Amino acid sequence: MSAMSATDRDRPIAVFDSGVGGLTVLHELLVALPGEDFLYLGDTARFPYGEKTHEQLRTFALEIAEHLLARDAKLLVVACGSATAAALPLLRDRLAGSGVDVLGVIEPAAQLAVEATRSGRIGVLATPATVASGAFSDAIAAGDPRAHVESVACPDLAPIIQSGFPFDERVVETVRRYTTPLRAADVDTVILGSTHYPLVAPMLQRMLGRGVRLVSSGEGVARAVERTLAARELLAERPLEGAYRFHTTGDVESFRALGTRFLQMPLGEVERVVLTPVEVPV
Repeated sequence: MSAMSATDRDRPIAVFDSGVGGLTVLHELLVALPGEDFLYLGDTARFPYGEKTHEQLRTFALEIAEHLLARDAKLLVVACGSATAAALPLLRDRLAGSGVDVLGVIEPAAQLAVEATRSGRIGVLATPATVASGAFSDAIAAGDPRAHVESVACPDLAPIIQSGFPFDERVVETVRRYTTPLRAADVDTVILGSTHYPLVAPMLQRMLGRGVRLVSSGEGVARAVERTLAARELLAERPLEGAYRFHTTGDVESFRALGTRFLQMPLGEVERVVLTPVEVPV
């Protein structure tokens, strides 16, 4: 493999999600890879993805990928469980000749959970679309065929979190309802299968008990991104912090207000964009 130029290494890493939840993944990436540039797209106009059809999710993901590739992305991170489950193979196939790798959030989180569990009993909290796909169960089975997986579909949790703060008793009761079957299944590790869910991690930890390990995808994704870029000789070599910027398909100010809380850093430049429709193969 020929060595990449400085120009190639300085291209941005692109990250996308249905809304602001993927900013929890971007946060981990900013900490782990401070010299990199990032471009994040939140498809807030079509949020939530959790109850969209498989075909809709494939279409959305491909439209976003084309938009980000046109901005010269060197790597694409699908920071959304629903989109990863529905569209990762399609994106990898479509981008195969571009030299741009595509990483999702499911395999990294499943790998961390398999490494973390002591009993082999793993819980998954995710959107209905992600649970229906079986993607987490398949990824866990690939790491440990003997693992028992208890999956709970959470149709309203991501929308509740995205709708803003502060959290009220309704949120507490919703989280308690979703953790009940996990406690009954005696899991010792729980995957937060939506990138929104780390925002309620303290609540989840309290309800599940301190002996249960919570696994979010951000840490695993950061490891996978660094490994993938290093293999392609595409890691940035800046001694200082890189830049990060944001695109949204919805309202800029609401994205900025809520996004700041998810990212735990100032958002800076946010641009509203219109995606170009694409034809998706059957």
